Amino acid sequence: MANSKYEYVKSFEVEDEVMFPNLILVCINGRNFSRFSQLHRLEKPYDLNALKLMNSCAVSVLEEYADVVLAYGFSDEYTFVFNKSSKFYQRRASKVLSIITSFFSSMFVTKWSDFFPQKELHYTASFQGHVISCATIQVLQSYLLWRQNICHVNNQYDQCFWRLVKRGKTETEVRNSLKVAEKSNLNERLFHEFNINYNTLEEIYRQGSCVLKTMVEDIVKYADNGTPVRRCRRKIITVHNKKVASKRFWNEQTILLKELGGFMEEIDNVKSEYVRSFEFDRKLMPYTWIVVRLDGCHFHRFSEIHEFVKPNDERALNLMNSCAMAVLEEFRPDIVFAYGVSDEYSFILKRTTDLYQRRASKIISAIVSFFTSTYVMRWKDYFPNRMSNYPPSFDGRAVCYPSTEILRDYLSWRQVDCHINNQYNTCFWKLVASGKSKREAQQSLKGSQLQAKIEELTIDYNKLPIMFRQGSSVFWDKLDNVLIHPENGKSSECYRKVIVEHIDIIGSAFWLEHPDILDEKQ
Repeated sequence: MANSKYEYVKSFEVEDEVMFPNLILVCINGRNFSRFSQLHRLEKPYDLNALKLMNSCAVSVLEEYADVVLAYGFSDEYTFVFNKSSKFYQRRASKVLSIITSFFSSMFVTKWSDFFPQKELHYTASFQGHVISCATIQVLQSYLLWRQNICHVNNQYDQCFWRLVKRGKTETEVRNSLKVAEKSNLNERLFHEFNINYNTLEEIYRQGSCVLKTMVEDIVKYADNGTPVRRCRRKIITVHNKKVASKRFWNEQTILLKELGGFMEEIDNVKSEYVRSFEFDRKLMPYTWIVVRLDGCHFHRFSEIHEFVKPNDERALNLMNSCAMAVLEEFRPDIVFAYGVSDEYSFILKRTTDLYQRRASKIISAIVSFFTSTYVMRWKDYFPNRMSNYPPSFDGRAVCYPSTEILRDYLSWRQVDCHINNQYNTCFWKLVASGKSKREAQQSLKGSQLQAKIEELTIDYNKLPIMFRQGSSVFWDKLDNVLIHPENGKSSECYRKVIVEHIDIIGSAFWLEHPDILDEKQ
């Protein structure tokens, strides 16, 4: 980070570490998935391919992150359980949540065509979530029982609901008729009206899916005499067990016992209020500006794999800008401004926003997920000749700023950082291009005045694209649309559109020209 007088704004960041010995759970669920399934004409009550896609994404999460040892999911929901000694991103709830949600979103879009080869993805799939801090292994057991019970109850209801709709009843009529139905009556109704034995329905519908790491014995080679040499290794499997919270199932899983601990006794019921009391969440302070800042995860590796132009790849920056524009359009009117540089973007939510009741977890996960999905979906628009070989993901955080003055200082800090980092990177890659190694280039720049180094390397800095030097500002702007009427001649009407500009946001000129962006009354 660059040193500047604006760095004091970092003091407003709040730590949200999940303390030991609490177990970390990340629960995510589809955002606007009713609309998503309708637009993509997914089967009702459940689309088997969609469930398999969700399972495949969960498997990818366990493959990518060694600390995640278990996942349980059904419908458009998945919960990921971290091992008891995890120091994943030093247990910061916002980081953990946003990374898992982002990676899952990235995999969902990436793998869509594998499960729906005949259906193009038209609407951005995104997720939202929260963190649960389990004080004991018994809380985890209660949580798993609760979610599997919900899976069962929801499936009973949905199986009846959509069969009645297919028979010709309206959704409102069906809701009213099922409103007073008891669980046992739903089973009877399925049997008597549709000749369906509930217990014969596929396990994935009734019991959900459990993705876990287990030990298997594999043949790794053969001895000279032909005898197979076997060794144990970890393998990720997906099962549909009737009771994932039972001692019998749990105690058969050696890795779960080692990484999480064992269940001491069986439990038959649990109150949802009890489990919800362990949610790790905070409401952001009212009437403050909220900044959600996201950063690319391992983007050095990502940019190398995809051979980005150094020090700045205009295509990659324009892709980031396009995603930011989509976020403003999706979360209108709550997000009023965004500023981005390199692989980061800051989104400004208006002071009066009540988005997700100002719950930090929901806001962060929804924005990061939507941004990530859009990034994957629009990749081919900016890199038509290069496949995305590594799933992009982002982490996020939310910070409250009490005044417009401090908010502007935050944005100034980010633009100063953009300027200094761009100076450094421009010099660095010029030195590398001249034949120096990366280590030699770093040593050459260590402690040097960048402006002097730019002159020494004969770099005409002011002729570099302004986007590289000043970053990108995204906001709603009022534009005039000129209309030609055959009888009345010309007339104009005003409309609002999201635009990207590369301008100075440290000075006052831009803000005076656009006073509505940071209008404290909106």
